[in-house]
Amino acid sequence: MNHKLLRWLLLLFIGIGILLAIAYRDRFDAQALTQWVERAGSAGPLLFMAVYALATVLFLPGSVLTLAGGALFGPVLGTLYNLTGATIGAGLAFLVARYLASGRIEKKAAGRLQQLKTGVEKEGWRFVAFVRLVPLFPFNLLNYALGLTRLRFLHYVLASYVFMLPGALAYTYLGYAGREAVAGGEDVIQKGLLALGLFAMVAFLPRLISRMRHDNTLDLATLRQELASDAGLLLLDLRSAEDFNGKWGHVAGARNIPLEELDQRIGELASYREKPVALICTTDHRSKKAVRLLAKAGFSNLRVVPGGMKAWNRYNYPITRN
Repeated sequence: MNHKLLRWLLLLFIGIGILLAIAYRDRFDAQALTQWVERAGSAGPLLFMAVYALATVLFLPGSVLTLAGGALFGPVLGTLYNLTGATIGAGLAFLVARYLASGRIEKKAAGRLQQLKTGVEKEGWRFVAFVRLVPLFPFNLLNYALGLTRLRFLHYVLASYVFMLPGALAYTYLGYAGREAVAGGEDVIQKGLLALGLFAMVAFLPRLISRMRHDNTLDLATLRQELASDAGLLLLDLRSAEDFNGKWGHVAGARNIPLEELDQRIGELASYREKPVALICTTDHRSKKAVRLLAKAGFSNLRVVPGGMKAWNRYNYPITRN
């Protein structure tokens, strides 16, 4: 059987599965799932994780499963089973999308789509961590979308498992607290308050993560705008003088102080202690080291240019060589 036919059969199977899942969605509820798991006996946790994984692939709502996992297995094992089932399902959807369409997307992606794809791939596991902590996009759809990129599968799975933990814990505990309330268990109020506290923590995460990502970075488009508007921004290039005028060139107006010399030459930048300073290098690692060094010296408005000169050249932005 050739690969093309296999792809079409897999696509047909997934499509039929999604249509059936939509058609019989009303029969998929916590009560039915509870009966399946209880009848399975000791194999119940395995059945639950398999159902969760399949539901993720077929676009069934994960919230019902997560709440049921908390009610069935408690806050600890429930979180483990929920997280494992969701991650397996996310990994399967990722692989299905990569097998079915990533080659075509790679060939046809252009313009804005290609920039978006490149940006996701450049961020790598950090992008996965961000979208898992800050659910900006539908979970099931995002799993397929990320499979169309060149993200490493292992990085995708590990980042998903680790950074879905806060949300999984909150929803699992809510399911557990709900079961205790219905059963009239002890300390119902205390457990309810703890569930609310976990949800408050998860609700606060988007603001915290957004602040961490944006306050210390300056994307390329904004950098170009600020340089063009003469907003008083200092662009500090941390590469050697040879690299500054070498293969990657440099951004017009950038000031070159190699990272190795920065500690001795901080005095040259004294007038920028309260002004915006953007740091750029070949990639981000050295820029972040410079941020720590300058912050200790009292500089208060420091931002890293993500991707550095490699990203600048990737987008074919103008460069200068002296």
